[in-house]
Amino acid sequence: MDTELFRPRDKSFLSDPRPIQLYVGRVAIEKNITAFLDMNVPGTKFVVGDGPQRQELERKYPHVRFVGYKLGDELAQHVAAADVFVFPSRTDTFGLVLLEALSCGVPVAAYPVQGPKDVILSDKVGSLQEDLTEATKAALTLNPDDCRNYAAKYSWENCARQFEGHLAPITRTLARPVAWWQRSSS
Repeated sequence: MDTELFRPRDKSFLSDPRPIQLYVGRVAIEKNITAFLDMNVPGTKFVVGDGPQRQELERKYPHVRFVGYKLGDELAQHVAAADVFVFPSRTDTFGLVLLEALSCGVPVAAYPVQGPKDVILSDKVGSLQEDLTEATKAALTLNPDDCRNYAAKYSWENCARQFEGHLAPITRTLARPVAWWQRSSS
């Protein structure tokens, strides 16, 4: 994960009422976004992303800020400006966006299902509960520095170092076996 791009930044990038709850991802039924949109919490909800449900959900939830698909620095600014990252999916796998949020110093609220349970291994950086509203409230009390420090373990440099540590040395033998196509046919 790119800890240089995804880093703590000035939260004033988003000037809407706080706390700001953020969802980033595909706007589609399998992401269970309505669980996020239906939460009764103070502040402002943002949806970053696009997909087949976007227009329908924009009409149904006019108080939610749908900002569309973002890339690079603009995406990282949105993530870093949030107060909590809400991950409503119950079916995703690893969820790199969780680490990107943590790298920005933004705690995570999610269901206690595979994916989030594989990433959020400490209750200091996220809250995994069956009640997503309660998970969000709990996540808002967490320390952003703990989130950033936790995510640093997943930087590209650390991941490459870990991978290298799992490589086994390759030993060479002096006499290499002859391949079948190299053998004489006599």
